[in-house]
Amino acid sequence: MSQKKPNIIQTVASYGKQLLGFIRQRVNTDEDAEDILQDVWYQLSTVPEIEAIEQMSSWLYRVARNRIIDKYRKQKPESLEDFGYEDEDGEFHFKDILLADDNTPETAYLKDLLWEQLNIALDELPENQRQVFIWNELEDQTFQEIANRTGENIKTLISRKRYAVRHLRERLESVYREFVNY
Repeated sequence: MSQKKPNIIQTVASYGKQLLGFIRQRVNTDEDAEDILQDVWYQLSTVPEIEAIEQMSSWLYRVARNRIIDKYRKQKPESLEDFGYEDEDGEFHFKDILLADDNTPETAYLKDLLWEQLNIALDELPENQRQVFIWNELEDQTFQEIANRTGENIKTLISRKRYAVRHLRERLESVYREFVNY
């Protein structure tokens, strides 16, 4: 065991920055990159005989690639931030309008219209989907907090929210198209 620790420390020192740079280029956020890097180091720490790894750099990059692929295979919870369309003036998101502070007549009208349509669309959802969406998106609760509250599996909650977001996206898209073509 005492022989294993210096090898891990030496490996982290030798490959850490380059491996993090490699991962950062392939994921959306620095946090995701750091999480994946931690997974790589953890997997390295569980290898019974580090000396048996012939090409350490190849092994580390292969593990990193696999972790990146695993991350993208997992279903990412959809977010209200994803609601948005690009118009002539550039991109905007529905959440930006729903939570906008400026009170121009146009923004106020669109904001009222979107809140009204969002509430109607939320009422069309099954209770469990509606509640997960409200808690996560509108009340900023994490899936872990919701799971603790309800006793439900996090993957179940993510799935429910995904169905809710799909429904809401369809409903809000039609409102958006009507407004832009107005």
